[in-house]
Order: sequence, then C-alpha cells, then structure tokens
Amino acid sequence: MNASTEALPVAVIGAGPAGLAAAAHLTGRGIKPLVLEAGAAAATAVREWGHVRLFSTWSELVDPAAEKLLAPTGWTAPDGATYPSGADWAAFYLQPLADVLGERVRYGATVIGVSRLGRDRIVDADREQQPFTVRIANADGTEERILASAVIDASGTWYTPSPIGGDGLPALGEKAAGDRISYRIPDLKNPATRARYAGKRTAVIGSGASAFTALAYLADLAEAEDATGTHATWILRRGISGSTFGGGSADQLPARGALGLAAKAAVDNGYADAVTGFRTDAIQRGSDGRLILVAEDGRRLDAVDEVIVLTGLRPDLSFVSELRLGLDERLQAPVELAPLIDPNQHSCGTVYPHGVNELSHPEQGVYIVGMKSYGRAPTFLAMTGYEQVRSIAAHLAGDQEAAERVELTLPETGVCGGAGLFDQPAAAEETSGGGCCAAPETLTVGAPAPSSGGC
Repeated sequence: MNASTEALPVAVIGAGPAGLAAAAHLTGRGIKPLVLEAGAAAATAVREWGHVRLFSTWSELVDPAAEKLLAPTGWTAPDGATYPSGADWAAFYLQPLADVLGERVRYGATVIGVSRLGRDRIVDADREQQPFTVRIANADGTEERILASAVIDASGTWYTPSPIGGDGLPALGEKAAGDRISYRIPDLKNPATRARYAGKRTAVIGSGASAFTALAYLADLAEAEDATGTHATWILRRGISGSTFGGGSADQLPARGALGLAAKAAVDNGYADAVTGFRTDAIQRGSDGRLILVAEDGRRLDAVDEVIVLTGLRPDLSFVSELRLGLDERLQAPVELAPLIDPNQHSCGTVYPHGVNELSHPEQGVYIVGMKSYGRAPTFLAMTGYEQVRSIAAHLAGDQEAAERVELTLPETGVCGGAGLFDQPAAAEETSGGGCCAAPETLTVGAPAPSSGGC
C-alpha cells in the first residue's frame, strides 16, 4: 500500500470460505476489509451444494484467524474429527464468521468491474499510485463505485461450470437440451429432484470427486424399492486406469478416497455402466424427448432421460479484464502457481503450499485466491485457500517474513497418476514399469484395484 491508498479498505470479492478467511486475517493485522457478497447471506454458493458432505473434517475447514475472531462470541468449534455438509459449514461456521465481521461484510453487492481509478489497462502513467475502483451492482438495481487499496478476488468458480463438449465449448445442441441437463450434484432428498431421476437413465459426465458423488447417490437411489430402473451411464473422456477411482484407502483424506470406492462399487454392482474415451460432440433429442449423446468419433450412446455434467469449473475473468493479470495460458491460474497444480504434469504427493509470491500479478495489489486461483485445475482444498490469504494479509501488512513462511502441510492424495496422461483416452492402454509417477496400470472394472504405494 502507498500513502495515497492506505486509508482505503481492501476489497474482498466473495463471502465464501476464502473471502471470509481473508477478512479475518486482514482484521487481525489491523487492516480494514470490505467483503462484497452478491448473495443475501454468507457462503451463497456453498449453500447451493449444502446437501453434499465434504471430504475434509471440521479441523481442516476452520481458519485459525477466523477461530480467533469467533472465540470471544462464545462460538464453539464443532467436533474436529467429523465431516460437515455444505449446509453445516455455512450455518455453523461461515455465517457466524460473517456476523462477527459485521458491517465489514456487505450483501447484495455484485462486483461487475475492477480497474485502477482513471486508468484502463493500457495506461502506465502513475498507475500504481492510483487506488483500485470496484464497480458494484446493488440488489436494488443501482450501481456505485468503491475505492480500495488492494483487491482480493475470492469469488470462486461455482457459477461458471464447464460445458459438455470435449473441446471446452458447449456440445452442439447442449443449450437446446437444457431442460434435461444439470451441472450440479443432485439433491436426492429433495422430492422434486428425486422424482426427476428415480426410475430414469442418467448420463453422468466427469471423472472427479463430484462425478463420484453423483454416481454414488444414483446407486443408492437405484436400491430403493420405488426407484426400479434407475441406472447411470458414466461417461469418461479418458480410459479407466489404476488412478481413475482416486486414492481409495491410500488417501490421507479417507472420505475423499471413499468417494472413488463408492463410484467403483456403483459400476461393479451394475448400477452404472462406464463408457470410456468418449468426447461428446453433440446432443440430439429423440422423438420421445430423450437425449442421445454423440462422440467426436461418431459413436452414439443409447438414449438417456437426464444428463449430469460435472466436467469441472472455470474462472469468470470478465469483471477483472481491465487489470493486468499474469495468467497461465492453459489453466487460467497465476503463472507462478500453475506448474504446481497443472494436471498435465502434477501427478502424486502434495501441492506445495503457496502464498503471495505465487499469487502476485503484474498489477500490484490484486490477488486471486481460493478456488478461482486454481483456474481450471481441480482438487482445491479449503486449507490451501486459508494459507493463501494468511500470506497475502501478512504481505499487505508489511510482514514479508511471515508472508513467505510456509505454515501448512497438505495431506497426500494417495494417487500416483502419469504425468502428461491427464484426460487422454489412451491412458488406460499405456503402462510403464516402476516409479511413483509412472503411467497408471490398466484397471478392469469389476476387478480389485491394484494397490497404490506412497509417493
């Protein structure tokens, strides 16, 4: 911060886990945050997947600086060994934290643009002496401008899911078939949602934890007496290999490992069929209204009633387009962070804990944190976001030693995947001898998974 801007607040975009943790760390450093949340309450996005249970325990979901703020209010930390749902996380931690921050959190404030005051991204003159200008659309339809000394973008990626198309674009016909397509894990405890999938054939597209969860939910539904005929077709763009179902019992986050095992059980028990190497090119609607998925290679699948698309999320960079960001051309993550998280290269072990050095941009004073910092890369953990904002708050307070100090050890994934094999249909056919990070062994669905050694 410079003398002309240090009296201004630090604008934090998003009152989710990373945004509220950033506000807590800034407050602890004597820096005034202003958290701008588009929703009417804290953790709006988390509440939308509130029916899903996290694979991290409470001990990994509460930020230390936030806990310090909450302690004087009589707040009691939940049992650290238990696993909350998204709804629990919002109700018992995130909303209480926002309440403690009080007027430092502003609801119904959608950020529609960020720039330097009087400087578009082209202008160099006195650029870094100008405060940031944050344009807001209020819930009542009015707009206003807020000045800030720095900007921490913790807006996440929840509202920009990736489409079906294997080329990163919507498949032909995807928009027209929108009435039968969902981009979320279904809440099958909701009667209307349950009725949508019970007794139906559903295509689940994706290969991560969200797809595992959807498959497990649909398998549970298929076992219900009133849901006869419920069946899933699991569509993977790559082949099935030893790493397809995650780390299993080798995962140091046991609940995460269990998701992969549940997905495998859904296939083994006949509740789901796996279709591999299938990159969707088009969606056609049959005469009965059901959907037919067509691959780039011309393969056509049997018609399904519903499609659940869980192909990842991507950052919305539209409202920060006037800032000079240094983003990796593939992942859309900060250039210094990208090599640490790139699924084309990163295989097993931990993601090195990172902070202000990896998250800085050519535009000084702007930081993208939390899920959004990973761009299009998967496997983000809440504790990673907490370490990010701890480091950034220390930097903004002038404590560079603390900013560069690593205060986090991440759990091992328990998965050894092949470098360069991410999302390749041929990956299942490739094998290599030895080594932690050799190409994964082929896994036959229905057979026991090969054991994975530690990295």
